[in-house]
Amino acid sequence: MVFQREIQFRTSGHREMHDLTEKVARIVGESGIATGMAHVFNVGSTACIGTIEYEPGLVEDLPDLLDRLIPPGRDYGHERAWHDGNGHSHLQATWMGPELTVPVRAGRLVLGTWQQVFHLECDVKPRNRTVVVTVTGDPA
Repeated sequence: MVFQREIQFRTSGHREMHDLTEKVARIVGESGIATGMAHVFNVGSTACIGTIEYEPGLVEDLPDLLDRLIPPGRDYGHERAWHDGNGHSHLQATWMGPELTVPVRAGRLVLGTWQQVFHLECDVKPRNRTVVVTVTGDPA
């Protein structure tokens, strides 16, 4: 069985994180799937999906780390081609990845106690974002 829904929201720009755990869990619950996988995918090339302990320190630390590893404003080839200020955004999002797969057991996400699903905006401008959640597996 396959069940698919979208989560849509607006971001304010670079470094903004959203905790998607409840929304993804609700979709899993609506799916009627007892055992399987939930695939969470960001549509677009300048944001990423992952898991983290979603607390203020790490919500600050992860974007800080990415900006140190792949800083804004460098002379990236993307900047030379497009002059849109977001070469680092593409690289950060690619480094982290656009997707996550979480096991589903007994109709619930299998996550650790301190593990939440997040979306991180890497682009420099506010964006309307779509995250596609696809739940596959055996129904209850």
